[in-house]
Amino acid sequence: MTERILRRPDVEARTGLSRSTIYHWMKEGTFPKPVALGARLVGWRESDVQSWLEARLSKGAF
Repeated sequence: MTERILRRPDVEARTGLSRSTIYHWMKEGTFPKPVALGARLVGWRESDVQSWLEARLSKGAF
């Protein structure tokens, strides 16, 4: 099965986070890093984002 890659607008919609928060938390190491899709193109593995969401929900962080 092929891993689905989410672009930033999809990640924002799923998490409810803004672009700046996503990049700030990535820098802090608290949000999954994207994968390079091209020279200036990145995306996030759907499974990474889903795991992050489940971990946050289980901790009551939302």
